[in-house]
Amino acid sequence: MLNNIIHFFLALFVLFFFCVDRCHSETNNESSEESRFLSVPIGVVLDRKSMLGSMADVCMKMGVSDFYSGHPNYTSRLQLHIKNAHSVVQANFAVVELLKNEQVHGIIGPQGSREEMFFAELGREVRIPIISFTATRTDLSYKDNSYFVRTTPDDAVQAKALAAMCQGFRWPQIVVLYEDTDYGSQFMSLLNKAFQEVDIALAYMVAIPNSADDAHILKELNKLETKQTRVFLVHMSPSLGFRLFPLAKKAGVMSAEYAWIITNSLSIFMSSIDSVTRDSMEGVLGIRPYLSSSKELDNLRERWRRYMTLNNSTSPNIELNVYGLWAYDAVTALAMAVEKIVQVNSTLSHTKTTADEIGKKKFRISPFGSQLVNELSNTKFRGLSGDFQLVDGKLKLITFEIFNVIGSGEKTIGFWTLERGIRRELGSVGETTSTKGLKSIMWPGDSLTQPKGWAIPTNGNLRVGIPWKHGFTEFVDVITDPKRRYTNATGFSIDIFLATLEALPFHINYDFYYYNDTKNIDWSYDDMLHKIPKEFDMVVGDTTNWAPRAAYVDFSLPYSESGVILVVKNRKPFDMWIFIRPLRWDLWLTIIVTCILMGVVLCILEHGVTSNGTNPVGEHKEKPDSIRALIPVSILAFPDRNMVSNNWSFFVLISYLFMAFILMQSYTASLSAILTVDQLKFAFSDNYYIGYQEGSFMKQFLTKQLHINILRLRSYSSAEEYHAAISLGSKNGGIDAIFDEIPYMKLFLNKYDSHYKMVGPTYRTGGFGFAFPRGSPLVAHFSKAILEVTQGSNMTAIEQHNFGPGYSSQDPLSSTISQQTSSLSLYDFAGLFLIIGSITIFSLFCSETSIGQKLTDKIGHLIHACFHFKTSRVNPIEDAGVGESAEGGDEGTELVQSNLNAHSSGEEGIDAHGIEEVPRHVNEGSHVTSLVDETSASQDSGTGINSSGGRNS
Repeated sequence: MLNNIIHFFLALFVLFFFCVDRCHSETNNESSEESRFLSVPIGVVLDRKSMLGSMADVCMKMGVSDFYSGHPNYTSRLQLHIKNAHSVVQANFAVVELLKNEQVHGIIGPQGSREEMFFAELGREVRIPIISFTATRTDLSYKDNSYFVRTTPDDAVQAKALAAMCQGFRWPQIVVLYEDTDYGSQFMSLLNKAFQEVDIALAYMVAIPNSADDAHILKELNKLETKQTRVFLVHMSPSLGFRLFPLAKKAGVMSAEYAWIITNSLSIFMSSIDSVTRDSMEGVLGIRPYLSSSKELDNLRERWRRYMTLNNSTSPNIELNVYGLWAYDAVTALAMAVEKIVQVNSTLSHTKTTADEIGKKKFRISPFGSQLVNELSNTKFRGLSGDFQLVDGKLKLITFEIFNVIGSGEKTIGFWTLERGIRRELGSVGETTSTKGLKSIMWPGDSLTQPKGWAIPTNGNLRVGIPWKHGFTEFVDVITDPKRRYTNATGFSIDIFLATLEALPFHINYDFYYYNDTKNIDWSYDDMLHKIPKEFDMVVGDTTNWAPRAAYVDFSLPYSESGVILVVKNRKPFDMWIFIRPLRWDLWLTIIVTCILMGVVLCILEHGVTSNGTNPVGEHKEKPDSIRALIPVSILAFPDRNMVSNNWSFFVLISYLFMAFILMQSYTASLSAILTVDQLKFAFSDNYYIGYQEGSFMKQFLTKQLHINILRLRSYSSAEEYHAAISLGSKNGGIDAIFDEIPYMKLFLNKYDSHYKMVGPTYRTGGFGFAFPRGSPLVAHFSKAILEVTQGSNMTAIEQHNFGPGYSSQDPLSSTISQQTSSLSLYDFAGLFLIIGSITIFSLFCSETSIGQKLTDKIGHLIHACFHFKTSRVNPIEDAGVGESAEGGDEGTELVQSNLNAHSSGEEGIDAHGIEEVPRHVNEGSHVTSLVDETSASQDSGTGINSSGGRNS
């Protein structure tokens, strides 16, 4: 018995000694291992109670373990110091504590977007990298803060993928439902930019707070049911987004003709939703980062499932997603970067300090922070989430998976890459933006037909925008009733709209909403069209279909004439002295002087014949007849040869008539040009001031297409303002011409027909039409209805009702211009008739009144005395000389005697005609001279000479 006891104690002693020796050996081994590996503290801030935080916690621990298991020869080891934070305040305090107490060389986190700014600023101050696997903020620039590193892709790439999808399906507009947070607002800015690049409008943007109850969400969804847009894009957190879809199904917006798209904020967590939510999301499309299969990924997923089974049996099943893989790859990249630094620096320590205003301590600044950031930026490897490479502090991701929610799972229907766009398989070549090559899609409502993206609302009224105009209310005239909040409108455009509604194959309820309610003169039609579709579902009015506007709205077919014309003031001189304008003043003066001189010359020539009785041209009386035969026009000019007696006078008159004929033809041509051709000429000057209609596109048209200086443009709102401005002229603050569209100018010319005219070419435009959102199905229906109205029998009645009797758009533009400009009126030649009438009245006064006769006699005696005095000096009477034949004297005596007999039988004396009948070929002699003297004496005494030479009393 004693021996047994001794043996027991002996064995117990040996066992104790062995245990002590074993413990000492293990302690030495641990100390040796710690001295062989350098421990690098890394801080981690997570919310372990959240699904994402718990996943990231496990994945990062697995990542560190797996990395060093695969690289046992590395001399560094990451030591994770994990802080649990349930709020923003706790997360901020956690990072401060890690920097002060743990002296970490890097921080992984934060998990939420609201803490990112504080973490990033703190990392820059202490110069340590802040590595985020959930970062989403776009206002944190890598250039401004290189210490903030993201192992997540840029959201701008996701926005481009979403825009490419909608473009491929040819959806012109979408509705965006997003969470009312900073993250949601920042993503909206990226989304808006991406969709603008592909000409897709964001019709409505509905912000829903995370705290919204079901009633609030249902109210917003019911509003969307009344809209025309049928494509909805959802960008929300899982807690809010997965509540939305069961309510959307309840509101009836998950049926046929609807399309729903989710971003990766929801699609990443699709594996963790319940069956009720998944059933409500039937037919939804989504995108998420593409994960290529690998053995390492399959192994991690299996380990994850075992871990969740053993450690979280009471919590809901959480499937591993890409966020966990990004966290796994983040610690892997950090371990690689740290090892590279340790190979150069055997120890890592903090040497500098910086002030801490929170904890009254000093933050130690890492001298290796910049090196660690550089090593991370240069680190490249094949991770579980794909190729790991940082570009400007963000993970480079080039591939998104496009999937369709069907039944209890998701079906991959295609892919999108940054370089090649949308494709059915990743291995396919080429670049495309079409979705026709995608696999078959099951749309909401179990429909296999792709939704058009638009539908005519079955309830609610169409919001019809109309412009409030200062002038030309014949087209649109807004009528408002502030008390009843009622808006109505009349005018040509409104009548066309009402007529088209009757021609549509379906019924539409509408409400008028007028634009420019402040009556601002600086409003524009472009601003009004930009309100589509946010404020208006369509715009009705005198809105021109102009090419630049087609970038953001669709137009129906035009219902009016198209084109832009230039109207100027009529240059025709409506005055009574228009007949003077064909000739300049110097020519008129020359003609007047020539006529006076010609009359003086003729008087001299004719009076010379009377005084001398000579014939300076020839010796025979028949000589003038031969001259007349040589100038046939003289027969027409002088049917009576007795107009002049001197052949030289006849010659002078012929030359004068030739000159007068040329002047008359030139005068006629010049006057015709003034009245016709000159009115068609118009030379546009750069100095002209141009009027255009306020609010219209004419300002851009004139400056950009016609390159007219904007300082030369002046806007007006009505035809009356046009008329007043152009009547003033540019020198008095008005304008010189009007540029506007044909329908407006037709009204203007009809009102002021004789004052203005159209000049220059007609510039093409699209005419007036109705404006709709891009891709609206109403465009085709309204265009067809407009054709029926404009080509129907009621079109003329509509035009004449608004523009007055006789108006018709079918008439050519020239018919609107007054024809008064093509005919001459009495007023045009009133000056000429005034001169002729004055001469006629003056002649009657001088001939038929005693005062006029006395005045005429006095003027005649005065002129006769002047000319008699002048001619008596030029033609002295010579005495008859030697060599004069008796035969010639007898002949002269007989002729004079016959004239005297004729005078004594019919008149009281011999006038100038009797003297002129003396033959000019008779030789001068004393006998003839005495007879002429006696004749003159008998005229003065009132007696005559008989045939025998005696005197009669």
